[in-house]
Amino acid sequence: AAAVRAALRRGALRAQRPAFGGGGDSGIGAEQRRGMALLALDGGALRPRVDASAWVAPSATVIGDVQLGPRASVWFNACLRGDRDSIIIGEDTNVQDGSVLHTDAGIKLVLGKRVTIGHMVMLHGCTVADDTLIGIGATILNRAKIGSNCLIGAGAMVTEGKEIPDGSVVMGVNKIVRRVTPEDIAMIKLTAKGYVQNQERYRTTMSHL
Repeated sequence: AAAVRAALRRGALRAQRPAFGGGGDSGIGAEQRRGMALLALDGGALRPRVDASAWVAPSATVIGDVQLGPRASVWFNACLRGDRDSIIIGEDTNVQDGSVLHTDAGIKLVLGKRVTIGHMVMLHGCTVADDTLIGIGATILNRAKIGSNCLIGAGAMVTEGKEIPDGSVVMGVNKIVRRVTPEDIAMIKLTAKGYVQNQERYRTTMSHL
């Protein structure tokens, strides 16, 4: 009888605890939050706002003032840390495995629609416009602005305050090597679409063994 009462007390305490990322503005319910590392700061004043159709992998971490739009996805071991300023992720945008997104005070990080952030990318306080792909291991620093329909090559760096025009292909450090081709644009759109489809698969069918 004592064990039963103790178990009931534990259950009551769990029911009373607010889940991180919860509340009326989170966009998703408790069942959808299960397995997502959504962490609030400052007594809940800074908390992720996640659209009901978005998905965060179980080992990814989304902290503080982070907004995920419709069908956005954050993949395994990525970290989005909105503790200094806002991180805004547009609809149909994917942040792939191991990427790190952070801000400084007064410098938001904004990703537009249908943006692909490749594996192990470092983004800090930058803006990336719609339909752009950031390649594996690239780094983009504070106040840099990447235009729409751009392709930032694997391992490239865009330094602080640099503006990359729409339709550019960037390699190395800030080096625009050519304009995107129709084939490049089609590939960028297809990659974003593929991640929307894959996040739906993971969101609805993945289970622990």
